[in-house]
This record gives sequence, structure tokens and C-alpha cells, in this order.
Amino acid sequence: MKKVVFSGVQPTGKLTLGNYLGAIRNWGQFQDDYECIYCVVDLHSITVKRVPAELRRQTYETLALYIACGIDPQKSILFVQSHVPAHAELTWVLNTITYVGEMNRMTQFKDKSSKHADNINMGLMDYPVLMASDILLYKTDLVPIGADQKQHLEIARDIAIRFNAQYSDTFTVPDGYIPKVGAKIMSLQQPTQKMSKSDENEKASIYLLDDADAIVRKFRSAVTDSDGEVRFDEVNKPGISNLLGIYSLLSDKTIDEAEIEFANCGYSVFKDAVADAVIQKLAPIQAEQKRLLDDKDYLTEIMRQGAEKANCLARKTLSKVYRKVGFIQL
Repeated sequence: MKKVVFSGVQPTGKLTLGNYLGAIRNWGQFQDDYECIYCVVDLHSITVKRVPAELRRQTYETLALYIACGIDPQKSILFVQSHVPAHAELTWVLNTITYVGEMNRMTQFKDKSSKHADNINMGLMDYPVLMASDILLYKTDLVPIGADQKQHLEIARDIAIRFNAQYSDTFTVPDGYIPKVGAKIMSLQQPTQKMSKSDENEKASIYLLDDADAIVRKFRSAVTDSDGEVRFDEVNKPGISNLLGIYSLLSDKTIDEAEIEFANCGYSVFKDAVADAVIQKLAPIQAEQKRLLDDKDYLTEIMRQGAEKANCLARKTLSKVYRKVGFIQL
């Protein structure tokens, strides 16, 4: 049997170039060799206040974006998290073997609590346990993640090991896949911080649905340095290093090749070249997403088929968990 890959992103409507290069772009490469399960994680998204109508629209947009980025519904299971009740049900069981101290130490919980001080809810704290449920329900072997999600994956592994030790072997302990390049795309305005879809500074992030003019403007205003040399040095030249990483990924050139290409160019020429590479990559994705969104019936059918397949797999795991913990099943 093929090993299982699982991953998902929130339907925020503002997925960034970082989400694409660090996660979604890599998903397609697993489809021929793994059993791939990709989820629109809408349960996770309501840990911050959302407008219901917007969430429904953005769920369709995210699913369409998956397909536009090369995820084939015939090769992978594509589904929406809330369509599979086992995610929430398993979370309750896993909560009983997860410690408050572990959740308090989560970096993302601390960061989001500081940004949403008026809405520090239990869902925000419990986010990693729900993420563990997402992964463990499908006997996942490999989880493609960005560098910022490594802590959450470690908690999922700890929970799996703890449950197996207490109730006998039940869960597969997953491994993470972090790409060597592109695992963490940085902000264009603060290149020592990750590019984030929640950044209040619109110039800091390239969104997958940005038009060409917006992309050019954002790259031209990207923070760099004053020495004028296009050279990779994450410590002393984080801005230029970030742009080199982006250009390398989208042009299929090594960092060394990119440095040689722009050795005698100023930053303005280099920034425009990076912008052009991004535009060329995103234009067909944007066009395909738009085409898919014009056929909501098709997307709804993909959701339905994916939910059926995911429910079948998830219920098997949940049933085993319920037996192990002593629940009577009718």
C-alpha cells in the first residue's frame, strides 16, 4: 500500500506566495507515489472572528485554488474539514491526553493571542490538538509543512505516541516534510519575519490573487539594503536573500545561478525580474481558479466525493479509538 500524505490550509481568501511556495506547490509532486489527502481546514479558521458568507465563499475559492495549483481530484482526496465530523470527535478524545502546559507553550498560540487579545478563545488554544486529529485520522505517514508548523507536528507525534502507549498501537506516528528551499518565505517589508496572510501591511505579502500591477509595486517597495550587491546572505542581507529564494524557486535556477545572472544589475532590475517571475507563475493559476469558480456545481461535487472518501477512512480510525478507550458502539 502507498504511504499517506496529508495537509491543508485555512480558507482565508488571502493565501500568500509563501503558502504556495512553502506548501501547496509541493503537494502535486506526491500524487503519483503517495495516497494524498488534502483538506480545506475551515474548522481551524473560526478561531478568529469570521463573516459567515465570506467563509463560505473563501472555502470554494480555496478548493478551486488547490485544483488550479495542480492537485488532481482523480489522484488525491480533496475535501472540506467540517464535512467530516470525525475531526471534531477525535479532538475531544485527544484533549484528554494533552496537557494544558503543552498548549501554553505553543508559539503560534502566543502570537495569535497577542494579535487578538479581545478573542483569546479555547479553540485558539486547542488548535494543535485539532491539527493532530486531522493528521492522525488518516494514518498519515508524511505531512508537508512550513518551518513555522514544526512545533505543531511535534505535538501531533507526541499525542500519537502517548495514545499508543496508553491504549496499544493505534496511530501512525507521522513524519514532517519541510522543503530545503521555500520552507519559509519572508515578509517583503520585514524580511526577518515570515510572510503572513494576516499582516496588516498590504505591501508585506504577495497574495496569490494579486494582479500584475500590485505585484510589481510590492516588489519595488520591498525592503533590501544599501550595498547594491545581489548576493545570498540571510544574516546581513535578509531582504535580498528572500528575493533570491523566491526567484530561484520560480525560475528553476539555483541561488548561485541567480547571483551570477544579476551580478552586474542594480536592485531595481533584480526586483522587477522577481516580480515578472511571480506574475508569470501566478497568471495561469488565477485564470484556472476563475474558470473553476464559474462552475460551482463541479466544485460542490468534488467536495461531496472527497467527503465520502475521507469519512470512510476517518470513521475506521475513530471507531478503533472509541473501542480502545472503552466506548460502547451501536
